[in-house]
Amino acid sequence: MSRRTPLPPPPPPAHLRSWPDRATLLADRAGVLTHLGGRSLGPAALVVFWLLVLGVQFGWALIGGVLVALGDGMDPLSAVLTVPVLALGLGALIPAGVFLGLSVRRERVMRGLMTRWAALDSDPEGDARLRMPGRSLSWLLTSFAAGASGLWLAFVVPATAQRGEDTYAEVAYAMGAGTVLWIAGLIGVARAVAHYRWALRLVVPETPAR
Repeated sequence: MSRRTPLPPPPPPAHLRSWPDRATLLADRAGVLTHLGGRSLGPAALVVFWLLVLGVQFGWALIGGVLVALGDGMDPLSAVLTVPVLALGLGALIPAGVFLGLSVRRERVMRGLMTRWAALDSDPEGDARLRMPGRSLSWLLTSFAAGASGLWLAFVVPATAQRGEDTYAEVAYAMGAGTVLWIAGLIGVARAVAHYRWALRLVVPETPAR
């Protein structure tokens, strides 16, 4: 289903609920939770997320290339050519960053809807399929790899930079690229872990304290 499709509404208040029986309520609940879970962790969501991260990295690569070129010095003609390259970099980085932020916000909205629909009833046996371990693992592994690479770029590269061999612009570019990957990795890991914990509470309800 297209990501432009509106999100399902929250469950109706208790005094407006009109399910004829529990089986119907559980069927509607399962349908909404399955739909939202797929939109949160599905292959399309994973591809879109990393395409947006790639867009941010592409924009930063163009901007970083301009910074490195300016640091190395250039002739007037090359300096003029940096203007459209810089504009292209900003044109890629800013929209991709904005849409990435909106995707994080939309994920929080979906997580809130899932929590409210799940609270309608308890169906541990039926909810077992909502765990989606394969999809969660895909998010976790790709995000961990990106985050580890980002940490290496952001901290190891500057720490091992050699005076006279590496310029400030090159170090700044590596730190920026690493920070983008590190933040993206944190977002992806947080999404996978949040879904796992949410699904685990459905299958194994918490025991009230006595």
